[in-house]
Parts: sequence; structure tokens; C-alpha cells
Amino acid sequence: MREIFAGLPWWVKWIAVPVIALVVFGGVIGWIISVVVGLLFKVLVFVALVAGLIYVVRKFMSTSS
Repeated sequence: MREIFAGLPWWVKWIAVPVIALVVFGGVIGWIISVVVGLLFKVLVFVALVAGLIYVVRKFMSTSS
């Protein structure tokens, strides 16, 4: 692989190849990022709902006793 890139100009290695990779794999990269962000959002919503439930239950238990 190194021999293939050895004779090419710098702009092919540092500009053209990454641009081609982004065009080819851009959809996959975008999908992965959206899945990770969506999962993090769902985890944060879950944690907030559980914390709210614990707060309400403790508040109710302290007032009833």
C-alpha cells in the first residue's frame, strides 16, 4: 500500500482520498452518529424519568408517614 501512494502528489493522499472516503462511507458515518446520539438521548430521558419517579415516591413516602 505504501508503494502505491509513494509516487502520488500530496493532494491525492491528503485531499482526494479522504473526500472519496467521505462520499463512499458518508451515509454509514452519518447513520452511526445518529444512532449514537439517539441512544444517548434515550438514556438521558430514561435517567431523568427514573430520577423523577424516585423523587416523587420518596416525597410521597415522607408525607404519608
